[in-house]
Amino acid sequence: MDYKDYYETLGLKRTATQDEIKSTYRKLARKFHPDVNKDEGAEDKFKALGEAYEVLKDPEKRAAYDQLGANWQEGQNFRPPPEWDSGFEYAGADPGAADEGAYSDFFENLFGQARAAGAGTRQRGRQEFHAAGQDHHAKITIDLKDAYEGATRSISLRSPEVDASGHVQLKERTIKVKIPKGITQGQHIRLAGQGNPGMGRGQAGDLYLEIHFHEDPVFSVDGRDVYFDLPIAPWEAALGAKVKAPTPTGVVGLNVAKGAHTGQKLRLKGRGIPGKPAGDLYAVLQIVLPPANTDKDRAFYEQMAREMDFNPRAKLGVK
Repeated sequence: MDYKDYYETLGLKRTATQDEIKSTYRKLARKFHPDVNKDEGAEDKFKALGEAYEVLKDPEKRAAYDQLGANWQEGQNFRPPPEWDSGFEYAGADPGAADEGAYSDFFENLFGQARAAGAGTRQRGRQEFHAAGQDHHAKITIDLKDAYEGATRSISLRSPEVDASGHVQLKERTIKVKIPKGITQGQHIRLAGQGNPGMGRGQAGDLYLEIHFHEDPVFSVDGRDVYFDLPIAPWEAALGAKVKAPTPTGVVGLNVAKGAHTGQKLRLKGRGIPGKPAGDLYAVLQIVLPPANTDKDRAFYEQMAREMDFNPRAKLGVK
């Protein structure tokens, strides 16, 4: 996926004010508009300008984009860093959001999910100068253990605001969030009244927190089911064994049957993320060969090669 430097597209520095972004875009849009400019490439340039402006004109999108920093220009190797947008707060739906496919993969990868999340926001009307505040949304990242046990966490959220000089600044707030036991990735926690304040006697909007899990070095999650690789020795696979295995809530003993093979799954029913029904926990067996780093180890492997009648390629018809 190509990295898009939206500031470079508009020929602006990252310190540009919102007014500078607006005036520069208008000037360039007139210059490259397909109805005016018939040169080859003008239409593509016009589209690129529109995409850059869609991000930089909006303080929320601009602040989120700026979180990536100025040094993420890695061509087609670009991938957003994990959790790059966690804790970033944005308001309501984007009424000017374009249809899917109107922008580049880079844009959709960064902003598509946020736009979709905002699209379901309930609309609040205005009556007699009283209006309810906009709902806010944010993605937060928690530990898998929190989903197993529940927790109360202090969460820092960032939201943009334009200062008197026209620059976008981030303001932070910290809130306490009760994470319910059994929550899954993608679910939302609603905090009533934590969105934008209302006007007049209008009630404040709500804050919706979309749950994501931190990348875990051991466990992966699919819905309520949890998976992990369990290394075993060749003799444990061949002869059977009782081994210790980790779970998100502690260590358990597992029975490995005789003749186990790599990729075989051992299921711990109901030991996944709690719920009705609870998910399952799967240990995926991985047979690990001991290294032959010493003369003694190499001699042992040589003895096995001589004495064991074993051909790993027998099913391929190769002797």
